[in-house]
Amino acid sequence: MLSNGKTIQCCIVLLRYRVFSDLFILHVDLSWTLCGGQAAKILGIFPVPGRSHYILESTLMKALADSGHHVTIVSPFKEDYKSKNGSYNEIVLTGFLEAHAERRKAVNLFEKKSINPLTAIYIMSKIGLKLTENTLKHENMQKLMKSGEKFDAVIVGQFMNDALKGLAYHFGGHLILFSSVGTSTWVNHLVGNPSLPSYTPEMLMSFPAKMSYIQRFKNTLFNVIYNMNQLFLVYPKQNQLLKKYISNDIDLEDALFNVSLVLLNTHESIAFPSSSVPCMKLIGGFHVKQPNKLPQDLQDFLDNSPQGVIYFSMGSNVNSKDMPKELKQEIIKSFSKLKENVLWKYEDDTLTDLPKNVKIEKWLPQQDILAHPNIKLFITHAGYASTIESVHHAVPIIAIPIFGDQTMNAVYAETKGFGILLPWHTITEEKLSSTIREVIDSPKYKENAKRKSQLLRDRETQPIDTARYWIDYVLKHNGAAHLRVASLELSWYQYYLLDIYLPIIALIYILFKLIKKAFTLLIHKRPEKEKEL
Repeated sequence: MLSNGKTIQCCIVLLRYRVFSDLFILHVDLSWTLCGGQAAKILGIFPVPGRSHYILESTLMKALADSGHHVTIVSPFKEDYKSKNGSYNEIVLTGFLEAHAERRKAVNLFEKKSINPLTAIYIMSKIGLKLTENTLKHENMQKLMKSGEKFDAVIVGQFMNDALKGLAYHFGGHLILFSSVGTSTWVNHLVGNPSLPSYTPEMLMSFPAKMSYIQRFKNTLFNVIYNMNQLFLVYPKQNQLLKKYISNDIDLEDALFNVSLVLLNTHESIAFPSSSVPCMKLIGGFHVKQPNKLPQDLQDFLDNSPQGVIYFSMGSNVNSKDMPKELKQEIIKSFSKLKENVLWKYEDDTLTDLPKNVKIEKWLPQQDILAHPNIKLFITHAGYASTIESVHHAVPIIAIPIFGDQTMNAVYAETKGFGILLPWHTITEEKLSSTIREVIDSPKYKENAKRKSQLLRDRETQPIDTARYWIDYVLKHNGAAHLRVASLELSWYQYYLLDIYLPIIALIYILFKLIKKAFTLLIHKRPEKEKEL
């Protein structure tokens, strides 16, 4: 705690900065206080209509509110959360969830065995542009933008929505990014984080950390195509959105490289290690909470399963009900032969004549279920949040990835020995049954899951406290510009040392030519001298 003299001095220094001069509101009863008595106004913008994303994002914002900050969250979801210390205001992007549900009806991810990574770039860019514009033009967002309200920090969920970063300029706050995954091409260049394709697998390529020559070739090619797509197609369109809805006084480039802090939902225990510059902080596992009491029917089901329980969920963005009929039949046949009970998140009531050992529910409290000691196996789509939760609770997995980063997470689980990757289009009754028996009956999967759990839990501080600390740090130190690396000031040819290597190569070439010329002249002169003799 600062002394009174230091408190006054600190406040005077901070008040010299524009962004702090009139934005803080006095709050005297806080566990954290800037300069001994002020709470910050923090805006979180998270437009992705996926519940798994929202769980992560809202957990972060609730923690900031409970620390005493005045939080405003923009998202498609509404909870009416009441903060313990600060304030928590929700601005709902109405209609987003309904539109997302309609898109899911129109596009069944199980209709294709896999999505080509290059096709995925196009799809994600298109979705990102549409989502960004729908957010900026939404009447509730427009109302906030025209209110004249200012914020000390603006946290943006990082997902193909670059124009939204300009809102930090509009609201006069420091820009903080939250990534629901780890380091990636999507975010590395914004803060100068090194990520050469020779050793950094692209998320959509799903290669292991140690790539073969062919994998490195494909990884590099994908990296080049992705960056060209961003540079020549996506960024110009995002810049148009920024100028149309936010301000003509700022360019996208100014917004992109104005990042004070990046919070990454990752950790060395749940992903292949990668580099991270000082302004990138790893908070993977921050959303995992102490288990709550289960509903009585679930508690009884789990307690009264002496052989154990297999938990099966494809997450919030992929529905089991959308699986092909033949696939469902193969899965049910496999489950019917198990000695274990099965708890299955299934989204409607169309499944009939289920085996006695199978219980289905439309929605399940996943973290609380995984914490139960009778859970033997988690059959999952391998979304990042689900993977983290399974590691935290030391539950081995069978990963059935569908899209996005899921295959990458499945590859990691299989590489580290706490799970098996099982492509959905290869599933038969026999294959699923043998894979279940392999994971449950072989002790190595549980042992590896326990080892990973210990690594994830063994942290210097709790990850949610790490997130709060660094957000407070950025506010306290006026954006923490000292965390920025020098590479952000370099042009692309300087960053890759082309202005150094090209002159050196040219000099070597010239020297080689001169030496060759001199040698040629010397050879021609020697016979003439010999003739004279």
